[in-house]
Amino acid sequence: MARSAQPLKLGSLPGILALACVLALGLGSFAAVLVRAEGPGRFSAADWAALRFTLLQAFLSALLSVSLAIPVARALARRQFPGRSFLIIALGAPFILPVIVAVMGLLATFGRSGIVNLALEGLGLPDIQIYGLQGVLVAHVFLNLPLAVRLILNGWAAIPAERFRLAASLDFAPRDIWRLVEKPMLRSVLPGAALAVFLICLTSFTVALTMGGGPRATTLELAIYQSFRMEFDLAHAATLASVQMALSLIASGASLAVATPTAFGAGTDRSIVRWDSNHGLHRLADALWLGAMSLFLALPILLIVMDGLTGLPGLPVSIWPAAARSVAVALGSTALATALALAIGIWKTSLGPRPGRIVDGLAMLTLTASPLVLGTGLFLILRPAMDPVRWALLIILVVNAAMALPFALRIILPGLADIRTNHARLAESLDLRGTSWLRYLVFPRLRRPLCFAAGLSAALSMGDLGVITLFADPAKATLPMEIYSLMGAYKMDLAAAAALVLVALSFSLFWLLDRMGHRDVDA
Repeated sequence: MARSAQPLKLGSLPGILALACVLALGLGSFAAVLVRAEGPGRFSAADWAALRFTLLQAFLSALLSVSLAIPVARALARRQFPGRSFLIIALGAPFILPVIVAVMGLLATFGRSGIVNLALEGLGLPDIQIYGLQGVLVAHVFLNLPLAVRLILNGWAAIPAERFRLAASLDFAPRDIWRLVEKPMLRSVLPGAALAVFLICLTSFTVALTMGGGPRATTLELAIYQSFRMEFDLAHAATLASVQMALSLIASGASLAVATPTAFGAGTDRSIVRWDSNHGLHRLADALWLGAMSLFLALPILLIVMDGLTGLPGLPVSIWPAAARSVAVALGSTALATALALAIGIWKTSLGPRPGRIVDGLAMLTLTASPLVLGTGLFLILRPAMDPVRWALLIILVVNAAMALPFALRIILPGLADIRTNHARLAESLDLRGTSWLRYLVFPRLRRPLCFAAGLSAALSMGDLGVITLFADPAKATLPMEIYSLMGAYKMDLAAAAALVLVALSFSLFWLLDRMGHRDVDA
């Protein structure tokens, strides 16, 4: 039987070259780290402590994020209220919020002079210690709770409406709904959600740098930074990076092994009537969970805005060149990430299922490494031939593009698959090839996801405080680095103002690039 659609008629060379560049960056950095690493014999007691703390904080962060996400996602799944759609969309904001800004907001909320501790002091209660393990967990829950909610909410949305109607016809009690319908879904969804959060927290650097520290709260990422930046012990940094890389590979493999299905049956497009939660106590519980989550996520951001506005007039002049450098790096990394994603996506879509999965997996390689591991590897590769510090901004641009590539690829692949399925025969009959094929067929139909991917890549790059710390040069500091320097000098009002500038620039870039995809185009 003939295939329903012909392969896309664009040369595979751009996709091959793009994937080769990604593999060269990832595998080359990994190889440089492994070659320079001195093996387990150099792993000191402090390093073992950093390894234990890394695993502990990642495990507890995933456990807390997923546990708190279950009642929140359940409340969103079974309630209809004004602003529900906006709340679900707003859950994506912490993902593009610069981590350094989130940390500052949490310090303004839970810090020694934060609003929560001031309230506890007024009530005569003991204060909250935000630094160390507690602070790392609070920050990670703040950043990852929305992701966990979205992942689990997708599971609830994928339960066919017919199952709830059948349960109603059989007069199931609420506990039966939970046991027979919702609990099986959670058993399928939770492992994938927990591993996704675990992997993110495993390679978290900014949170550990600002809210961890000390012998008992040092992660592998922070230990790499200290060995690299403070001691300039490249061999020791490479040893730590190789361990971090191994952990990330294991976690990534486990995450792929328990990938969550996207649907559990038919009927997901229909409204679900939930009679089992009409009891007053259920409504009150759902309202409390949604209110608590909204307050927890909104209050730190609101405090940053308030503190930032008061500090804007006193911002040092150095902030504005740093902001310009951050924008330039973000735009460059965005252009590179989207170009690589488009080339790889077109090639992947033209292949069969099995080769396509292989290409897809190889393109996701950078997710298995942290920016610090990639930065360490690139430093080791470039150092014999040139001074990496002189090319710091270019290195940051490349690493940020590599880290954004998997997200951009995931966003545009469904659109490319749709083009192949629905328009490949027409393109074949019209003999559309090369740039004409891109201009008249791909770009008009891929504009929205491509622009959304560009906006997301720009926002992620704007807030990066990973690689720049390895190549820190005061003359080439980015805006997140300037904010960190102000925090280190205890100029919190100026740091809040600079953070407000960073938030404004990040969300502006995201909005502007995303809006470019919403212009009227030929269907």
